[in-house]
Amino acid sequence: MAPKVIAAGLLAAIGLAGWRGWKNYQSMPAAATAEKPVGSTAVAGAVPVRISPQAKANMSLVSSPLKPTTYWRTVEFPGVIVERPGVTRRGVVAPITGVVTKLHAFPGDIVAASAPLATLRLLSDSVYNSQLELFKATKDSEIAQSQIERLNDAAQSGALPKSRLIDVQNELERLTARIHAYRQDLQARGLPAEQIDAAADGEFLTEILVRAPGEKESTAVAKRSAGEAVTSQEPEPFSFEVESLGAELGQQVAAGDVLFNLADHSELLIEGRGFKDDLPLIQTAIKNGWNVEVEFPHATEGDWPEIPHDLPIDHVANAVDPETRTFGFYAALENQRQSYSRNGKNRQLWRFRPGSQLRIRVPVEKFEKAFVVPQAAVVWEGPEAFVFQQDGQFYHRRPAQVLHQDRLFTVLAADAGLRSGDYIAQGAAASLNRVMKSQAQEASGAPAGMHVHPDGTTHAAH
Repeated sequence: MAPKVIAAGLLAAIGLAGWRGWKNYQSMPAAATAEKPVGSTAVAGAVPVRISPQAKANMSLVSSPLKPTTYWRTVEFPGVIVERPGVTRRGVVAPITGVVTKLHAFPGDIVAASAPLATLRLLSDSVYNSQLELFKATKDSEIAQSQIERLNDAAQSGALPKSRLIDVQNELERLTARIHAYRQDLQARGLPAEQIDAAADGEFLTEILVRAPGEKESTAVAKRSAGEAVTSQEPEPFSFEVESLGAELGQQVAAGDVLFNLADHSELLIEGRGFKDDLPLIQTAIKNGWNVEVEFPHATEGDWPEIPHDLPIDHVANAVDPETRTFGFYAALENQRQSYSRNGKNRQLWRFRPGSQLRIRVPVEKFEKAFVVPQAAVVWEGPEAFVFQQDGQFYHRRPAQVLHQDRLFTVLAADAGLRSGDYIAQGAAASLNRVMKSQAQEASGAPAGMHVHPDGTTHAAH
């Protein structure tokens, strides 16, 4: 009996000790009982990012080798295309008082230099009187000339006093002066030389043809030195575009009234606006001969020749706008055009139009032997900047030193971390950084019941 009691006591003691040990084990923290697997922790940035070809296509991911280059730090100014004063617009006025009997051109038409625009029926008495006096003076001069020829022999023989011959010669000189004056008067009123000659013969003009300005007259104002001209295409015949009419058919107009408003948009100006503090930057660029960079909107659209993006500053306004407190600076722009026909009439389509907005970048600082990448190729984490170097399907995050960054580009220092020839992703750096963090989190082992986002954040699974 005694051995059974002793055995039962031993079993009870062993059971009590086991129960207390199990309770102590349950009260210990999980971190103390869990054994960490070796190598399970992944450091963000140490693990390369693997991107499938489909993902690269979805992200439009392209890589290019780094090349040392020269980059200019610029200051951006708002700009607008404006007309060239005294060149772009031309008004054609009525040379005399008359009635519009015929219109030869209408808005949208392209007219060549000296092309007919309108026909006026004369209502001016002064023009008629000038023609009449020109005719009389011409006939009187012919009579005086014949008298001189007839009296010359008699005066030489002594049959006639020489004073008589001298009087006739003086009269001829006075008539010649009058003829010249009447011709100048008619020419100033817009009559061509052939019509003035006809009036001198007695064929008086009752209608006058109003023409567009001549090519030499129009291009003399717009002439620039060869160093300033920017040639973008082969020169085309000089022409005007009719923008608006100043008179209607059958309307009576006075001398000096505007009949047509013509435009020639072949030469324009780019106007930039800056504040007073920006003036030293503009002056430095002009002094050093630095061209400004112009960003045209929709520059790659349509079938057009290449645009000259670097243009010299032509001049700077000497006055400040009292309303905006800004000053203007200007660069000459040679326009581009395409011709087409509609209903047998020529039309023109200009590439650059006054009022179009653009951006002007003025150079202020030069970076030599630096790497230039798109702005989207760099991702920031606090003060640290990174780029992604491609190695097949893998992308390695590399630290970079940023010298300058603007709206479009980032300038990187050519230090030991980056070398010439390294293939760097030209965009989507922020997306690659999120994928890298997600893959690093997965490599470290996500907690049970947790969901991992691509940016590395986690939350309880739904």
